[in-house]
Amino acid sequence: MLTSNFSLKRKKWQHERFMSNALVNLETENGIVKFGLDEPASKVNGRGRGKQVRKYKKRSKKAKINELRLYRLKAKKKMKSPNPEVRIRYKLEKAKRKEEWLIEKLRKFEVPKAPQQVYDPESLTEEEKFYLKRTGEKRKNYVPVGRRGVFGGVVLNMHLHWKRHETVKVIFTPCRPGQVHVYAEELARLSKGIVIDIKPDNTIIFFRGKNYVRPKVMSPPDTLSKQNALEKYRFEQSLEHTSQFIERMEKELEDYHNHLKLYRKDQNIITENDSTIDQNIVADDSTASSSDEFYD
Repeated sequence: MLTSNFSLKRKKWQHERFMSNALVNLETENGIVKFGLDEPASKVNGRGRGKQVRKYKKRSKKAKINELRLYRLKAKKKMKSPNPEVRIRYKLEKAKRKEEWLIEKLRKFEVPKAPQQVYDPESLTEEEKFYLKRTGEKRKNYVPVGRRGVFGGVVLNMHLHWKRHETVKVIFTPCRPGQVHVYAEELARLSKGIVIDIKPDNTIIFFRGKNYVRPKVMSPPDTLSKQNALEKYRFEQSLEHTSQFIERMEKELEDYHNHLKLYRKDQNIITENDSTIDQNIVADDSTASSSDEFYD
């Protein structure tokens, strides 16, 4: 009997030890050895205490392909719809989604500006400005700025030119009207140079300063690299084209609604005219019948 009870207890202990997540602790009190079962530490003091762990359901490749196929079929139906309003609205929604995506992409290229260092800009007389302007026009050293705009490499090239020359020309080839002044302010802030003259052909002449000291880091840290500047330019161009497309689609939708209003108005006028004509015909028939009865 004792052996059977012991075997039952042993089986019960083995079941709790191996079939559950409980932990077995060995405790000694007054020379008596006791076994105790405790909960695991991950359940008591775990990181996900009180949070439900969401299981990710892995989908098969076939399910993903079927979902994409369904989206393409829906888009195809909207694009080939006989109703022009459905087609225009589909294009408009798609363009707005793309615009939001491009804005999020451009936020990644926003570089926080470094705290501006206090420096006294050197005051130049009119004679000095005229002399520096003439020397800058005569000399052939220049820094080309293309579609990337102002980035770290432009400032680096300016400092390399200032090693041997007092002035340097910065030529902006694709430049919108009025954007040269923005570029001039930004380059003056980054290079600590002085703007001498801004030409109508988008050329700026910079003077390095009388007390010019070449910095250790010639490319400022709060500027983009060459590759990032090109990516930013591409996203900006795409955003500009999408915004223009959205404006065009909104105008088309408005024109379509105006056309519908005019068409319905014309239809109402035609129906009213038809009803008046029918009433006149009925009245004429009634008068003709009455006159025939009178003569009879």
